[in-house]
Amino acid sequence: MKSATHPYRPTRRHALTERESEILRLVVSDFIDTAGPVGSRALARRYMLGLSPASIRNTMSDLEERGFLDHPHTSAGRVPTNLGYRVFVDQLMLRQALSQEEGRLLREGLDRAATHNEVFLKECSRLLGRLSNLLGVVLSPRLSLGILDRMEAVPLSSSRLMFVISLRGGLFKTIVLEVESGLERRDVDAAVALMNERLAGLTLDDIRQTYASRMQDVSDEKTGIIRLVLNSTAALFSEPSDGRLSFAGAQHILAQPEFQEDPDALRDLIGLLEEEDVVVQLFEDEAANPSDPGRAAVRIGRELSDGKGDKYSIVTASYLLGETTGTIGIIGPTRMDYVRVVALVEGMAALLGRPDRSAQH
Repeated sequence: MKSATHPYRPTRRHALTERESEILRLVVSDFIDTAGPVGSRALARRYMLGLSPASIRNTMSDLEERGFLDHPHTSAGRVPTNLGYRVFVDQLMLRQALSQEEGRLLREGLDRAATHNEVFLKECSRLLGRLSNLLGVVLSPRLSLGILDRMEAVPLSSSRLMFVISLRGGLFKTIVLEVESGLERRDVDAAVALMNERLAGLTLDDIRQTYASRMQDVSDEKTGIIRLVLNSTAALFSEPSDGRLSFAGAQHILAQPEFQEDPDALRDLIGLLEEEDVVVQLFEDEAANPSDPGRAAVRIGRELSDGKGDKYSIVTASYLLGETTGTIGIIGPTRMDYVRVVALVEGMAALLGRPDRSAQH
């Protein structure tokens, strides 16, 4: 599993003995479950370790000295540090597949919303948020990097045309432009067919930059459609103005103990969600998108590049939609159930990347 390059990533000097590994794994797992510091007596009672509370306590003390655990002043128990979580995720976590019930809920939810881009993405984030009890985030692919399949012009009135830009993989965008009244539909269709002949197979970014030269010899065709599109290339072939980010589940993440007890952490999270550019940057960072689509990347606390400290973690995976790539993820406290969250993110990415999903969408 890919992790960010950061001082908190384990190195050879962080190598653990078998006993240390087992104690660290149990402390992290118990803390995730209870949100409370974990003591040696609790571990001795709960698990058949063959170790006395004193031996467990000594091992926990060693782990604390090496930076894997911390010792809250008000408790005799320990809690994981960023480094402790990192070792848990990379080396100790027992990976699990998505449960059959969760897989069914994801498939049914996506099938219900598959007919419309905006609804589809919102449903993806809602499902991730609901099933994780955290914040589900979906970043749609960059339309400007998508490849044009076809362009259509649908008359809305005698002086208004809705242009539908369809990309390979099923993504599309629409925009309404004013035209001269009284245009014949067959003439409009002929102009659009000519544009499709010359532009299909190019990315929207390529079209925006080269449209003028590609259509120069027909820019004076009688409908004026070619000229109209030339004057509207920025609107037609750039990213939609309504943004690429969809998130859901704020009510779930705000109910987590970390954010109820720490107003500063809550303010940081709310501030993050209000800055779409920051979230997009986090989700498009190289560390968020391993070269293997659908494979989860986990960034923990201070590994994040947004400067917000060590209060939360992000699990992301890229997904393929036709020939374009987007990113999905879950944001939660560092004390998140990484096993389940990784399974949810990878399961959703796999469903989004199914060939039949692209065709349907």
